[in-house]
Amino acid sequence: MATLCWGAAATAGKAVFSGQVFLGAARISPVMLSQGRTTFALLVLVIFLLVRRGPKFFQIGKRDAVLCMLVGIFGLAGSNFFYYYAIQKSTVAVAITLQYTAPVWVLIYMVLRGRQRATLWQVAAVLMALLGIALTIGLFHAGANLSGVGVLAALMASFSFALYNIGGQTLVGRHHQLQVMAYTLFGSTLLWLVVNPPWRIVAEHFNASQWTFLFVFGCLSTLVPYVFYFTGFKYLDPTRAVVTSCLEPVFAILFAAIFIGEGVSIVQILGVAAVLAATVMVQGGAQSPALLDAG
Repeated sequence: MATLCWGAAATAGKAVFSGQVFLGAARISPVMLSQGRTTFALLVLVIFLLVRRGPKFFQIGKRDAVLCMLVGIFGLAGSNFFYYYAIQKSTVAVAITLQYTAPVWVLIYMVLRGRQRATLWQVAAVLMALLGIALTIGLFHAGANLSGVGVLAALMASFSFALYNIGGQTLVGRHHQLQVMAYTLFGSTLLWLVVNPPWRIVAEHFNASQWTFLFVFGCLSTLVPYVFYFTGFKYLDPTRAVVTSCLEPVFAILFAAIFIGEGVSIVQILGVAAVLAATVMVQGGAQSPALLDAG
C-alpha cells in the first residue's frame, strides 16, 4: 500500500516539475514539494494523535526523540529531496529505480553489524533487484542518455532511504510506529524550515489550487503511506521491508506511462519484472540456509 501511494506521488511530482499542471503559476520546486508534503503530513498526524491519544502519547524519551529526528533529517528529508530532484533532472523510471539500490546498502549494513545473516536467497534477490534496476535505467543500452546529476541525486536518495529503513525499524522496535513517525516528520520539518523559511515561501505567491495540491499531496504521498510503511516494520526486518518496497518503481513507471506519457521500453518491462521477482524471492527465502553468519 505504501509503494502504491509513493508510485502515484512520483508521477504527480513529475507532472508538476514539467509544467503539465498549474500553467502560468509559480513553479513548485523539489524543495517546496518535499517541504510541503512533510509539513502537512506532520500537522494532520499531530492533530489526530492529540485528539485520539492525548499529549502523553508523545513521551518517548529524549534520546530516542533525537534519534527519530535525525532519521527524519538525514533519512526522510534526504530521500524526499534527492528523489524529487532526480525526477526533475531525469525521468521517473530512472530516478525511482536507481533509488532502489537501497536494499544493497541495508543488507550490507545489517550483515556487517551482525544483526542479520545474509542467506543465499536474499543475496540472489538483491542481485536480481539490481539487475532489474540496471535494465530499467538503460545501463546496458549503448545509446542511453543518462543525466549525471539525476543519477547522482537518485543514488543519494538511495543512501537516505537505506538510512531511514535501518533507523526506523530499530526505533519502531522500541516505540509505537506513530510515535516514531511523528518525531521523524518533526525532524524533517525543522530542517526544511531552516532551508526554506516561511518568508521565502510567501514570496513564491502560490495560488489556492497549489496550496490545495500540496496539502492533498502531503496526505497521500507521506501521511498515508508512512503509516503503512512504519506499521510494516512491526512485521518485516529492514532488508525485507526495503526490497518489498521495490514494488514502488513498478507502480511509478506504469503511472508515468499512463498519465504523463513517459515511454516504457521492452527492456524496462523486463527490469520491472526482475524487481517483482526479487520481491517474491526475498519474502519466500526467510528460512533459507545461511550463506554468511556475521554474528
